[in-house]
Amino acid sequence: MSAPVSHPVSVPANVPASAPANIPASAPSANERELLRWSEALSAIAQTGLGFTQSLYERERFEEVLAVAADIRSHVQGGFDPDEQVQEWFDRVGIGVAGYVTPKITIGAVVGNEKDELLMVQRADSGFWLYPTGWADVGYSPAEIVVKEVREETGIECEVLRPISILDGLRRGFTRIPLVSLVFHCRAVGGELQPHPLECSDAGFFARDALPQATVSPESWADHVFAALRGEDVAVLFDRPRVPPWRGNP
Repeated sequence: MSAPVSHPVSVPANVPASAPANIPASAPSANERELLRWSEALSAIAQTGLGFTQSLYERERFEEVLAVAADIRSHVQGGFDPDEQVQEWFDRVGIGVAGYVTPKITIGAVVGNEKDELLMVQRADSGFWLYPTGWADVGYSPAEIVVKEVREETGIECEVLRPISILDGLRRGFTRIPLVSLVFHCRAVGGELQPHPLECSDAGFFARDALPQATVSPESWADHVFAALRGEDVAVLFDRPRVPPWRGNP
């Protein structure tokens, strides 16, 4: 999952000298990643609010927030009708707790062999290579999903050792939907390589200096992952709190 190309959006710098003191003469720009995250956050707040309120006045305000969020998303992505996006969000609104909007969860498996090589799969839909990754399924713990996903995608049986990363996909820029990625360090304990016939074109174990050419963004994860495979005491990688949380570096 590669990061999107940023298109800076600048606030005009020619603010009159008589402007209030709390308005900077030159405001910092917001890139595509930030705008998309703000849009998704606004839509989630509005959808959740619609799921809990019975007030007609509040519903109208939340629907207006959805319209603003759709306009922001349209500015970033283009190619769709903001009104249709508003309707899509509105159709997802639930009632009460069922309507509380939360990020989706993906589970990744960093599986090493006795040579400290990494198990990777080539996605049938895109041709890209990455370690096995799948959606979190209801009724399974994250570690159980790891075992199931690795077996289904590659034929390899693995032992789950520990989590090594917990990342916000929107903040990191590798997804365009609200998503939290949990990645676990694992050890191969059996099985035979057998790529899933529908999901994977190929699968194999690879050394750090021999990753497939179409590997997704190895510069952002490979050093951390292979250090874990070598048995180094790597810290769990996670997104540090920002102050304020809506601006600043990832």
